[in-house]
Amino acid sequence: MITLKTVIAILKQDQNFRDIIIDGAYFNAPHQDLTFHQLSYDSREVTDSTLFFAKGLNFKREFLADLAIPFYVSETDYEVEIPAIIVNDVKHAMSLIAMAFYDQPQDALKTLAFTGTKGKTTAAYFAKNILDTHNGGKTAMFSTMETTLDGETFFKSQLTTPESLDLFRMMREAVSNGMTHLVMEVSSQAYKTARVYGLTFDVGVFLNISPDHIGPIEHPTFEDYFYCKRQLLANSRYAVVNAEMAHFDFVKSELTGETAFYGAGSEHPISNSEAFSFSALDTNFEIQLIGRFNQENALAASLATIHLGASLADAQAGVAATTVPGRMEVLTQANGAKVFVDYAHNADSLEKLLDVVMPHQTGRVVLVMGTTGNKGESRRQGVGELLEQLPKIEVILTADDPNFEDPAEIAREIASYMTRDVQIIIDRETAIRTAMASTSGADDTVIIAGKGVDAYQIVNGVREPYAGDRKIAEKYGSLSTVVGR
Repeated sequence: MITLKTVIAILKQDQNFRDIIIDGAYFNAPHQDLTFHQLSYDSREVTDSTLFFAKGLNFKREFLADLAIPFYVSETDYEVEIPAIIVNDVKHAMSLIAMAFYDQPQDALKTLAFTGTKGKTTAAYFAKNILDTHNGGKTAMFSTMETTLDGETFFKSQLTTPESLDLFRMMREAVSNGMTHLVMEVSSQAYKTARVYGLTFDVGVFLNISPDHIGPIEHPTFEDYFYCKRQLLANSRYAVVNAEMAHFDFVKSELTGETAFYGAGSEHPISNSEAFSFSALDTNFEIQLIGRFNQENALAASLATIHLGASLADAQAGVAATTVPGRMEVLTQANGAKVFVDYAHNADSLEKLLDVVMPHQTGRVVLVMGTTGNKGESRRQGVGELLEQLPKIEVILTADDPNFEDPAEIAREIASYMTRDVQIIIDRETAIRTAMASTSGADDTVIIAGKGVDAYQIVNGVREPYAGDRKIAEKYGSLSTVVGR
């Protein structure tokens, strides 16, 4: 619970308070106190003791019309009968008030956050397994793929980084469940939309950066995307940074606190820091996930968790035990052909995947892939230009969360950056079945990129049921009919 006077004090401390409006009259402070027992930004989830936050570009006055609530917080006076608290930034207000409402749950947890264009989920799984080894299974995790508040029960995540009201509620639940550590992914959008405003992490990890999530509803430019990514380091007590990442020298120049660097570039000395390379841990790690980028993810997670108290032995055991659903999973068809399932969704992650797969493949290679609608539009050109350089790969373009766009148009846009013929099969299950039916033996390979184990397709703003790439690949694993040779 939280009182009205406490809410106003928080807003004034953050210089985010404008005024209170009651029946058309303006006030600088509440004349009487009251207690809120719930916070909400969903008009369907309110009570007569709810402090409601009117947020979002699509919020309308009529959403407030029938609400029996004591106060709403907003950047706009909607001139309704409900008393209003007017602020300069409603998202900032939400985050700080949620922290107080849930009694500062971050202070009861050791927090570790990952950001980067790729690898966040894999690194988070490495870190959770390491910390579970260290603390006996008391690690909560918020990732793109799954969330767990008790360390054991997992449910599908709605956002990479939850909205602030949900974030601090879940953090409090994790504390109530006896969790001592929290591992989470922090997206650039989390800083763009202030979902973690005012939150300081114990350790922040910057894995890598490449152009992505650039478009009308995400980041207008790469500079904006990069700036939002860097905010994790500015809001962490200790940083772990990949010395091989693009723009590393600039990132290093911004760092002011203790930092661990990893990668080939980490031999450069820097004051008030610790430098590590792959050999600096002076030990051997067993790892189930193939690819050097997964070794980098494991190393980043190890350095971060060791700073939080884990031992080198904990890191070794955690890394060895880690698998990630839908990440570099390998299946074998009845005819011996290999099928790789991975979440690679842009040119950079696809190139890393292909760098691992292609050197070992001597036969036919068929790639099934699409890109998302209404976000990351720049991915289409990047994927098309990359595949243009790899004529050995047969390409089937398909749907991947088309949302409000026509998936066939998205596929044609990708294909426009290629000079050779590609197949366009919009139904994703049919595309996968077609690819798997084209193999004839152990030398052939199918690569399915994008969805992993996601059990949905986003179409017209709705998550429609979808079995997931891995389950569909398992379903058609016995196919070996030669198609189009």
